Amino acid sequence: MDDLRFPIGRFEPQESYTAQQRTQFIDEIAATPQRLRQAVSGLSGEQLETPYRPEGWTVRQVVHHVPESHMNSYIRFKLALTEEKPTIKPYDENAWAKLPDVGQTPLEVSLTLLDSLHSRWTVLLRSLSESQFKRQFTHPDIGLMTLEKNLALYAWHGAHHIAHITRLRDRMAWNQ
Repeated sequence: MDDLRFPIGRFEPQESYTAQQRTQFIDEIAATPQRLRQAVSGLSGEQLETPYRPEGWTVRQVVHHVPESHMNSYIRFKLALTEEKPTIKPYDENAWAKLPDVGQTPLEVSLTLLDSLHSRWTVLLRSLSESQFKRQFTHPDIGLMTLEKNLALYAWHGAHHIAHITRLRDRMAWNQ
């Protein structure tokens, strides 16, 4: 796709998902840490400071964003599994991307965090029953969201940000 902001297209949720689709989403989430590592492998400091699109985040910001966002999703899963339709707290991801830790923390810290988080998250996801995937939380900006829809969203989310990096690498001929 030519859309630099949404290189794999926008997330298009379904009303519900099959067990086979949920398994595929879990497998995609499990693979995200390794795919993100591969996407940034061998990049120089200068390349890490390159925005993936005009007015967009740098590769460094994208890498640090993924575990931050996925931690929030993991917590939303835990809340929805232990409370009745909890209201979650959204966060300003653009403001987070500008905080000093993003520029000062080595990528390996966030990549390791993502490895650990996804190890834990996939154990939880693989243990859920169909009825548990139907549990919901309330997002103040979106409304009610089922866990299975959030699962689909985060399988897409990881692929979406990895594509930001891999498509940039292709456009800049950094793969050669």
